[in-house]
Amino acid sequence: MTDQPVFDHLLQRLAAQLGLLYPDHDGLELARSIVTRFWPKGREAVSSRQSREDALWDERNVVMITYGNSILEKDEKPLKTLHKFLKNHIGTTISAVHILPFFPYSSDDGFSVIDYLQVDDNLGDWDDIEAIASDYRLMGDLVINHGSSKSQWFQQFLSDKAPGKDYFYTADPASDLGDVVRPRSHPLLTPFRTAAGDRHVWSTFSPDQLDFDFTNPDVLLEFVSIIAEYIAHGVRIFRLDAVAFLWKKIGTPSINLDETHEIIRLLRTLMDHHEETLVIITETNIPNHENLTYFGNQNEAHIIYNFSLPPLLVHALLTGDSLYLKRLTRSNPPALNGCTYLNFTASHDGIGLRPTEGVLPQGEVDHMLAAMQRFGGRISMRRGPGGTEKPYEMNISFFEAMQGTVDGPDEFQIERFMAAMAVMLALEGIPAIYIHSLLATPNGYEEVNLTGQNRSINRRRLDYDALTAKLDDPQTVEAQVFAQVTALIDARKAQKAFHPNAVQFTLTLPEGLFGIWRQSIDRKQSIFAVTNVTNSTKNLSLADINLISGDSWHDLISGALIEDIEADFPLTPYQTVWISNGAMP
Repeated sequence: MTDQPVFDHLLQRLAAQLGLLYPDHDGLELARSIVTRFWPKGREAVSSRQSREDALWDERNVVMITYGNSILEKDEKPLKTLHKFLKNHIGTTISAVHILPFFPYSSDDGFSVIDYLQVDDNLGDWDDIEAIASDYRLMGDLVINHGSSKSQWFQQFLSDKAPGKDYFYTADPASDLGDVVRPRSHPLLTPFRTAAGDRHVWSTFSPDQLDFDFTNPDVLLEFVSIIAEYIAHGVRIFRLDAVAFLWKKIGTPSINLDETHEIIRLLRTLMDHHEETLVIITETNIPNHENLTYFGNQNEAHIIYNFSLPPLLVHALLTGDSLYLKRLTRSNPPALNGCTYLNFTASHDGIGLRPTEGVLPQGEVDHMLAAMQRFGGRISMRRGPGGTEKPYEMNISFFEAMQGTVDGPDEFQIERFMAAMAVMLALEGIPAIYIHSLLATPNGYEEVNLTGQNRSINRRRLDYDALTAKLDDPQTVEAQVFAQVTALIDARKAQKAFHPNAVQFTLTLPEGLFGIWRQSIDRKQSIFAVTNVTNSTKNLSLADINLISGDSWHDLISGALIEDIEADFPLTPYQTVWISNGAMP
């Protein structure tokens, strides 16, 4: 049974947080309501231990990102097919699976949720979700900023009936909305005729995705109940989708507001007192200095996406110039205990450009955009200040993005792709790999034509039997990439110097080489991870990376022994070495 002092302290802490959000309400009463919803089995479930930092993650943690229906087999629910693919082809290579929204939805491939408490029957049911959660740590999306226009809550809004009538944020079109930061180019407000008259609903992402009004505490209470339900079905990592836009205030940019951070802190308080080890990851695709604020004071997100990595990594490999990538790794602060980064090259969305703002000169961005279009990609736009449109993201399969350089396609696509994977896997943080990167999926033009959405280019659905045949044939590109990526992951997982919180230092190396030094928390293992980001051979002077004499050094990837620690080590185009004094995998 929970100690009374622990329970009382939790209530007081929640009440203080709620008082900042809802000063006109009884904070203690709201806190009791939240505790009742979060621990439906009663206050005895409240834990005093909070999240133990050593139980959160280690070097063995790798996430695979996928839709519930990325792989299909005839006459079988997709979640069962996904589980079969994981068991038959992935095994223990990964530790966690991020299944993108698996709820009934009306648009945006799941991110316009109709019913938060049901699994989309086209995918499967809660038993399928729980089966996957029994084998892998499960990440699920909390689509917290907006809901579907087809949801029961929004139908209640239209009918002016409780509870939904007060769940969505409305504004007068004549209000001062000029400073609002937009991720899209459509109008911010969508008009609706309701039983209470004509109303204009805030719609950050689309007219079908209507923003919730978190100034109403009942909305927060609903989402606390939703989180509790997800926990009961096996979700352990909560991705807070589009959370930066959560709280709105007329006359402000309505992004990254203090109240948004306070809600994340409140959810962290709850999760830190749960008997399960729960993790919050914030999805905030914004400039890096803003993204970093979501760590808070070690009291907000456990994990933040390293959104700057994909575009800067693409730029480095397209141009052979890693200057801006080095600036990122030098400027990202070491994550404090209980916090870390999620590193990735690609996701279900495009390669975001907002994180390049103030980092990449516009001319460099333009070169990158031109190359992506040459490789079959699309460019999505957003509305900037004054109504001008600006590029928002590059939509392309990551494997196709590695076709060549700014000069055009070449013969190094697989090598360049593997260089990107190797850099990402070596960085401080937890690596996450999108299923279509793992499988070297090409651009999906048919999907784009079918949906009219640029993002569909990297959201193909694959036939299980056809995919299995390709993976079984070592001559296919899919098999080659899959084998190389999984081997690299397995090598990474055996190295304590790749713990998500192990020391990282960016090396000063000649032009064309990007490298970092990682050191294990116990200081026993060092890894010098160096990648040639060019299409020509480069010499790595081992004297430049300061290998300590007396230790035995070797490359974890090729197995080559380092006999002379001051020799030159030639790196072929896009080759990576992980030079370590630790054990071979």
